[in-house]
Amino acid sequence: MPVDYPISSVPHLRSQNITLLGATGSVGLNTLDVITRHPERYRVFALSGMTQLELLTELCVIHRPFYAVVAHAKDARAVQNTLLASGSDTLVLYGERGLETIAAHPQVDTVVSAIVGSAGLKPTLAAVNAGKKILLANKEALVMSGAIFMEAVGRSGAILLPIDSEHNAVFQCLPAGRDRALAESGIRRIVLTASGGPFRETPLSALNDVTPDQACAHPKWSMGRKISVDSASMMNKGLELIEACWLFGATSDQVEVVIHPQSVIHSLVDYVDGSMLAQLGYPDMRTPISHALAWPERIDSGVKPLDLCDVARLDFEPPDEIRFPCLALARQAAKSGGTAPAILNAANEVAVAAFLSQRIRFTQIAEVISAVLDEMPVGAADELDVVLVADSNARSLALQWLDERGK
Repeated sequence: MPVDYPISSVPHLRSQNITLLGATGSVGLNTLDVITRHPERYRVFALSGMTQLELLTELCVIHRPFYAVVAHAKDARAVQNTLLASGSDTLVLYGERGLETIAAHPQVDTVVSAIVGSAGLKPTLAAVNAGKKILLANKEALVMSGAIFMEAVGRSGAILLPIDSEHNAVFQCLPAGRDRALAESGIRRIVLTASGGPFRETPLSALNDVTPDQACAHPKWSMGRKISVDSASMMNKGLELIEACWLFGATSDQVEVVIHPQSVIHSLVDYVDGSMLAQLGYPDMRTPISHALAWPERIDSGVKPLDLCDVARLDFEPPDEIRFPCLALARQAAKSGGTAPAILNAANEVAVAAFLSQRIRFTQIAEVISAVLDEMPVGAADELDVVLVADSNARSLALQWLDERGK
């Protein structure tokens, strides 16, 4: 099986060559929707998908990328054979090396990082080190290794644009070309909005017995199961808080979270003169994706115009950290710094997987994370190997907790 694509055989295209890491998830599919609306601008160079192989194969037949990447060699052989039978000349690679190949390929212009979880860290860093334009949806890359990641961005000259709806909203509300600290730019604080998820009004006594399907039934957004559970626990917002600190040069005290059930205001920036700028729109990932793809221009995303009379009202409330202890744990990790966010993230990934497989209750997700944070020492996160060791040790501790207390 080939492990590289001959550069000489890849045509130089006038449109942007796009590598999409995590093509079969909601961000990936929305990105492909935007791309297909602008074939004169964008060309799908490579797609990756680790689990939904049938869907990935269909996407390869439709978009005809030069590369596809899957998790394992046996999966690569199966997908390759199917594609060959369909007349496709897409080459199928596998594993971490395959992901790094398509992320750093010299003919790639833009990399959309939409892999869920810590698996997205290394290929995203490979794209950064290669100086690509990065459209970042993978929170964990910055949560785990923010200092390392941002240093690499500065050194390589990579362009980093957030496509999480909240961070993209903040980016749109910041002064153009801002290269100073928040306070020096006249910014008082960043406000991240959260829908509150499916359990915003659920009685606290009932949270013990909620099911994975209930946790994944998000009232506004269509997302994968892991991210949906994170949204239900508000860990998703906690990870976004940590990510915002790195993206925008903020301290954890300069980033606030407010619950906004309508999910129409995607985030706000508060200025010292009393002005507050907000980015509004229907909850549709194609808006931030199209914004980042075309930046500094704007293109049609396929999203309908916002009808303010249809929205009618905008409600806000502070998050209840008794209901959402994961948010408090994330803020604690942000304040601690160093390897604490990597430990938080690793423990959360293990805990969420255990909840989805019904090994623990929903309320025990925070218990697992808290126990691991209490047990593990926090060190400096100035080398990738140190971060990865902290990640591994946190996972081991979380699994030990599950063996002792899980179902």
